[in-house]
Amino acid sequence: MTELQTASMVKPWAELEGRDRHAACMLAARDGDKEAFDALIADLAPLVWHVARGSGLDRTTAEDVVQTVWLALLRHLHRLTEPRALAGWLITTTRREANRVQHRANGHVELSPELAEQTPTADPSPEHEVLRTERDRALWSAFHKLSQRCQELLRLTVLAGRAEYRAVAEALHMPHGSIGPTRGRCLNNLRSLYNGDSGS
Repeated sequence: MTELQTASMVKPWAELEGRDRHAACMLAARDGDKEAFDALIADLAPLVWHVARGSGLDRTTAEDVVQTVWLALLRHLHRLTEPRALAGWLITTTRREANRVQHRANGHVELSPELAEQTPTADPSPEHEVLRTERDRALWSAFHKLSQRCQELLRLTVLAGRAEYRAVAEALHMPHGSIGPTRGRCLNNLRSLYNGDSGS
């Protein structure tokens, strides 16, 4: 009896990954399962956040956009016809909302990714901080020398993971089969640029 009760308590998405997990969470959330919606946020919040930040928004504005996107998902849960395409929907919705906010703000000031990524901490030694800051500076400098296409592709694939390549392909209007090879070329370019920056 105890085993049966325990089995019944296991959520349907617990053993799933990627698009299957997101689809199961979304279907459960439609039925009012708050834990399922929380699981979606936990899994996909980093993706939504980086799409917002990658659109050039400062931290505060990006937080507002992320909140708006999750509220939009909550409102549209019953209207989304393809649960397994959720990541693609989130990417597209975040980019649209970021663009809307940018247009409304007239001229916005774009913060550099260095400011977004480097959070002060008292734990590492000053020497370690100097080395890390210099490494990050060189890496971001190299990253910004990549084409806009490569920058966006790397941001999305690092966060979405291999299981979501189809969603990334849809968001970037690229053939699904070209995501991996293109990502590889972008990473090679980044490595070359980084090594060049580091050596200068």
